Amino acid sequence: MIISNSFEKGPETWCSYEYHASTVAGQNIFILATWKAEGGVGNGGYVWVDQTRWSCDAPEKPLSILPLIQYRGWADEDPVDLRGAELAVYLRGDELALNGAECYFWIHVGGTRWHCSGHPIAISHGRWADEPVRFRLIEDEAEWYMSWSRTPENPAPLGEVMASAHSYGFSFVGFGGEVHGRLSLGGFEIDRHE
Repeated sequence: MIISNSFEKGPETWCSYEYHASTVAGQNIFILATWKAEGGVGNGGYVWVDQTRWSCDAPEKPLSILPLIQYRGWADEDPVDLRGAELAVYLRGDELALNGAECYFWIHVGGTRWHCSGHPIAISHGRWADEPVRFRLIEDEAEWYMSWSRTPENPAPLGEVMASAHSYGFSFVGFGGEVHGRLSLGGFEIDRHE
């Protein structure tokens, strides 16, 4: 099974999460990424977001920014089993000031989010990398940490979240100041070997 986003026809439901607007509105606020038909990897399509679309998600421990987020249900897709899957991604920053943050892949189900801190993701600056960042998603808590749970007394364990992830994306964690600039996603693939 392969999940792939090449952005040939649009943003393919990738969004940013605006936590502060969400607290004011009393509901989750997701802002659709801007799609460009050209200028991506191999001059293909890509999407981008910037600090006008994200804010610090204060309930997360440690504090996180969720600049790129994808819910499977938005595309009428079922949750996905990510155990042992290989992730391949192109991320590009333009005038992106991380202020000490690292970028992680995260997964979510049932009100619990886990970040794959064992594999910080390199973001190329001002250009697309020659090759995507690749790594395997292993069910090992030494490679992940739980940042948030709606039910802190009973969070979903890593194995459960990996087995039926209904959302995933990328986070900025560990920043010492405002993260600002443009983050672009030029390709995304999850390969789950059966």
